[in-house]
Amino acid sequence: MDANLLSLPSSSSSTFRLPRSSLFSSPRNSKRRTIVGCSRAGGKPSSTANSVVIQDKAALPIKSGPPASQSVLDCVVVGAGISGLTIAHALSTSHNVDNFILTEARDRAGGNIITVQTDDGYLWEQGPNSFQPTDPMLALAVDCGLKDDLVFGDPDAPRFVLWNGKLRPVPSKPSDFPFFDLMSLGGKLRAGFGALGIRPPPPDHEESIEEFVRRNLGHEVFERLIEPFCSGVYAGDPAKLSMKAAFGKVWKLEQDGGSIIGGALKAVQGKSSSSKPTRDPRLPKPKGQTVGSFRKGLSMLPDAISARLGRKLKLSWSLTGIRKAQGGLYSLTYDTPEGPIIVQSKSVVMTVPSHVASSLLQPLSLAAADSLSKFYYPPVAAVSVSYSKDSIRPECLMDGELKGFGQLHPRCQGLEALGTIYSSSLFPNRAPAGRILLLNYIGGATNPGIISKSESLLVESVDRDLRKILIRPDAKDPLVLGVKVWPQAIPQFLIGHNDLLDSTKAALQCDGLQGLFLAGNYVTGVALGKCVEGAYEITSEVASFLSRQSTSHLS
Repeated sequence: MDANLLSLPSSSSSTFRLPRSSLFSSPRNSKRRTIVGCSRAGGKPSSTANSVVIQDKAALPIKSGPPASQSVLDCVVVGAGISGLTIAHALSTSHNVDNFILTEARDRAGGNIITVQTDDGYLWEQGPNSFQPTDPMLALAVDCGLKDDLVFGDPDAPRFVLWNGKLRPVPSKPSDFPFFDLMSLGGKLRAGFGALGIRPPPPDHEESIEEFVRRNLGHEVFERLIEPFCSGVYAGDPAKLSMKAAFGKVWKLEQDGGSIIGGALKAVQGKSSSSKPTRDPRLPKPKGQTVGSFRKGLSMLPDAISARLGRKLKLSWSLTGIRKAQGGLYSLTYDTPEGPIIVQSKSVVMTVPSHVASSLLQPLSLAAADSLSKFYYPPVAAVSVSYSKDSIRPECLMDGELKGFGQLHPRCQGLEALGTIYSSSLFPNRAPAGRILLLNYIGGATNPGIISKSESLLVESVDRDLRKILIRPDAKDPLVLGVKVWPQAIPQFLIGHNDLLDSTKAALQCDGLQGLFLAGNYVTGVALGKCVEGAYEITSEVASFLSRQSTSHLS
């Protein structure tokens, strides 16, 4: 199950991973305006910062001439999910850009990273559940002072897929491949020969994940591994998801090497012939294929970044309009606890979901807004429940304990839930002694009807599924800790996704919107780690733009 199943503007890498082989119109002039400082939502404005506060709320004026230099920001980052937080953090720590603000419409930062903790010993996530511990992800944690709070799952813990009524372990390394019982001998041979290049050639159209995998690796790999894996990562339909857009690295292997294995060998040769960058010695070295979190949950990361940003983070600031002002600047109008506020900036980074960006950018670029409106986000519910330890079926225990990352359910196996994460087995201190905590995901592109179900019906569906495979049928009812329904959860990287994204960016350029950047999980990838990596890359683009702007003004 993707630890980041809800990469709702954020997400994480998957708990289940394949073996290495294998997300206005212009306001009118006002009678009065004052230059005052931006402040946190609910706080008093400072006299030293640089925003325009409208005293006359009957109008939303824009200054008629170029604003005073001290009132112009270098950058406004819109949206304080993990992408926006990382961009703000990187601007100040890696690029020496200090004249910026990060704005968030809600009264808290973190986007869809939501950790809940109770006094009786439970701790669970309502959005993404964990992350793949890549170096950029670890560097962000270390930079924010969270190195000692990092926790990692047991790399030897099994991942399971339900098949023919039994939870079957997924191979975690190539040497496991011949011995696991999820696939038949014929299916394994078909996958091996296909990976070597003995398979039909690529078609002349963009392939879905289903087309690519069935052609390269056979029907069993698709139905028993990749289809449930897509449920874990995207909550998506692999017949519609683009292989190139969703799993571009694997797609590129065949393009570069003529086959998956050929491309992998070529990639290894390329790495061995190039100089390897020195790894940051501050970073921990997780063992094996695992996932990470923090001692008190994922929310520790956005909380830590927020604390470091201080007054640069503006909560309860709702962006109501954006327009081009004189001198190539952007003018942004906000509703805030202090009243309407207008800020002007050299650059803007939109990290909000695509449908939100579409509405905001419509006055600036109809073509870009139209493209942004076409990305699809299906609904997903996260259902956290707890059972007593003796409720687990004996055949699902190892040495008397529930061990493992979790389980995935192929759509053809008759269960409604997409899968289950064994939260209390994955990380320490997630449930009291004698209890187990299970995080279940339900919904997605193949089951959007969950949006109309009540919380009690969602719990009933999850409990019914669990009693068929993991929980004893006669076990007591679960303790329901939380049900979180995300109406628009995870952007789907459908066939044509990359083209749609490229056309959006081209439309922005065509309409003269240089300095306006798009970010977030629909741009960089749905996993939490992908959001962080993409945020660092986009920050570099913003810094380069500001540097060029500064150079051109000097000349």
